[in-house]
Amino acid sequence: MNVPFNSTATWACALTFVLLASVQLGAHPQQQAQVTALTASTVKTYACPMHPEVKSTKKGTCPKCKMDLQPVREAAGPIDREKIVASVAVGETKKLMIPDVEVLDQEGNTLHFYSDLIKGKTVAINFIFTNCTTICPPLAATFARVQKEMGEKVGKDVYFISISVDPLTDTPERLKAWGAKFKAGAGWTFVTGNKEEMDKLLSALGASVSRREDHTPSVIIANDSKNVWTRSYGLAKISQMVEVIENVMAGRVDKETTTP
Repeated sequence: MNVPFNSTATWACALTFVLLASVQLGAHPQQQAQVTALTASTVKTYACPMHPEVKSTKKGTCPKCKMDLQPVREAAGPIDREKIVASVAVGETKKLMIPDVEVLDQEGNTLHFYSDLIKGKTVAINFIFTNCTTICPPLAATFARVQKEMGEKVGKDVYFISISVDPLTDTPERLKAWGAKFKAGAGWTFVTGNKEEMDKLLSALGASVSRREDHTPSVIIANDSKNVWTRSYGLAKISQMVEVIENVMAGRVDKETTTP
């Protein structure tokens, strides 16, 4: 199934995260040139993708979440951030192939990912694994707070999906128990399955990684019926996440609402 996909990220977790999201989703050649020009500039500092206030002049790990610090590249001249967000983060429409692979939900039910969970719906998708002790609990906590904030809309107007990046470990039973910790309600589905099929799915969604610890902290928000797909920061403020979801539900998306 082909659906339009607009990649977005957030300046809150540094310029490198925005550039990474754009490259993962496949930018227009002109956008790729902009990315190349930016990444060719000198690295002056390193910052944590999850805690951008944690900075260092040397490589290392974040004392808060233990993730590797990523280089923050600064161009020789002044950068117009609004133009970069518009051209790199928002970009042009790109067709994304979503495989209708068989998956298992937290109840052990066999589902087809696209036709059962995505088709005709508005969804918010994040990526987790149950043994994670760094970004996954905060990602789930964000969904839990958005779930509470949006109330009855969840399971009716919008659906949450948490996809395991470690299907060999994350059985439906483990996912159900993990979701219970965050009071996951109706309309929030946890997904695992055969590793080969899950690898296809993660790759299609731009979330394939060689190490599970390196999975993306982004959230994919989509309105399949209106062909609106975007990507946002998974640890954004709750009010900002709700705003992005409501805009996508209405069939609109812009850089103001997708870059916290």
